[in-house]
Amino acid sequence: MPSGDSVDRSVLAPRPAVIRAPGRAVTTRRALPRFASGFLMIALLGARTGAAATPQRDAESARSLFIQSGFAEADVHSVAAGITWQWDWRRRYRLFTLTGYSELVVGQWTSKVEKDSHTVTQIGFTPVLRLQPRNAWSAWFAEVGIGANVITPRYRTDSKEFSTEFNFGDHIGVGRVFGRDANREVALRLQHFSNGGIESPNPGENFLQLRYSQQF
Repeated sequence: MPSGDSVDRSVLAPRPAVIRAPGRAVTTRRALPRFASGFLMIALLGARTGAAATPQRDAESARSLFIQSGFAEADVHSVAAGITWQWDWRRRYRLFTLTGYSELVVGQWTSKVEKDSHTVTQIGFTPVLRLQPRNAWSAWFAEVGIGANVITPRYRTDSKEFSTEFNFGDHIGVGRVFGRDANREVALRLQHFSNGGIESPNPGENFLQLRYSQQF
């Protein structure tokens, strides 16, 4: 090939892969909303695609109504009611069964602000994963969930104030199924509410809750 038509070999040579070092570590402000939204997406997909894995319906596919009472520090009380519906999905393992359900809840929180009563309304949606042993303890269960909530007007007490009406709610809980048809249950739950660092201040609030549910 004539020298005038020569091609610069450096152009054709493969360039080494460039690995860019991360700038700043992902902060809690960004990581928690991403984690929560990821959990919600996985749980919702499980609810939609579970029917293919377990097409039959049984007692675990029932809907339930529940009432709930809870309290937090600084003499804060909450009451709530709602509905749950089981996913047509489950995974059986040697020692336990994994199932899931979704819940819609409406509640009220009452706090004290300068000796006056301050009430807010909570509306929330939460996908929940539940684990039940497959042995003599099968009436018991443990669960975990992360959901989205609107708490309006903004929640506040004498010592803290939320900066947003939108908040995530994540909980862990243990409970027991009972009744002749195993259609009732009680659960003790620890639930945390915060905006995941979307906006400051973000003090969060923790509730200890007692729930009673019955299938219909």
